[in-house]
Amino acid sequence: MTELSMTGFVGALGLAVGSFLNVCIYRLPRGQSVVSPSSRCPSCGRELRWFENVPVLAWVLLGGRCRTCKEAVSLAYPIVELATAALFMFHYWHFGLQPLLVVRLLFAASMVVVCVVDFQTRELPNVITLPGIAIGLGVSVLLEPGWRASLIGVATGGGCLWLIGELYLRVAVWWTKIRAGCSDRRRRSHHRTALQRPVSPKLRGRKVLGLGDVWLLAMIGAFRGWQDAFITLWLGSMFGLVIAGLRFILKKQVRGYRFPLGSFLSGVALAPTYQPLLGWYLRSYYQFYCRITEWLMGFG
Repeated sequence: MTELSMTGFVGALGLAVGSFLNVCIYRLPRGQSVVSPSSRCPSCGRELRWFENVPVLAWVLLGGRCRTCKEAVSLAYPIVELATAALFMFHYWHFGLQPLLVVRLLFAASMVVVCVVDFQTRELPNVITLPGIAIGLGVSVLLEPGWRASLIGVATGGGCLWLIGELYLRVAVWWTKIRAGCSDRRRRSHHRTALQRPVSPKLRGRKVLGLGDVWLLAMIGAFRGWQDAFITLWLGSMFGLVIAGLRFILKKQVRGYRFPLGSFLSGVALAPTYQPLLGWYLRSYYQFYCRITEWLMGFG
């Protein structure tokens, strides 16, 4: 089989897997089985015929509507299928035909589901992340990144994110009590109590960092190692800050808005390798440093 035909086969496989991922994206948040019953229209509940399940093509030929009730079918369906096909081909070009490719394709498919589900519902499916940690640790015994890097990735990836959330909550509780105008004596008492007791997962009625994000980063560390887990956290947080800044510039609601951190983390983890992203960042940082240095020296 030639390289071109193999790439086409991997892309077609990605389309078929993407169609199944759409089922997972729709059913997992609703607690439904992804195996049975067969695919149905979400509006009228009619069972779909085989030709209505053909990835992308069926959506285009039917005009993005159900053949029976004529209700619109979300554009997200063909987007997920095309994105999965592209991801499969990118991974094949990067890893080649080897056992690690199968593992990374499974990981990429999981990240697609996690990314879309968290974006739509702000909830991460533990049915994917928790078994994913075990699977990542298991396959790392024989494949990259190795069981040591995988085990450290689970501990440091998930542990680091959990620690950040705990510190944020404790500081936020302490700062809230200060702003409430407590006396110095009561403030010391509240501060000591807040540090000793477990902090509620909700602050002033708003949910903050959840354990789902912790399990997700632990899964990423299990599959990709501790180095990539830290890079994922860094890049995902950077993208989150950019989105928050854009919302602030556009004068949209920022305070109280539940940012889908899991979508940013899983979206970054879809990249087969971080080398191009890191290279671009380091070059940009170096150019910025040189320009600032020249500007400061101009005053000398």
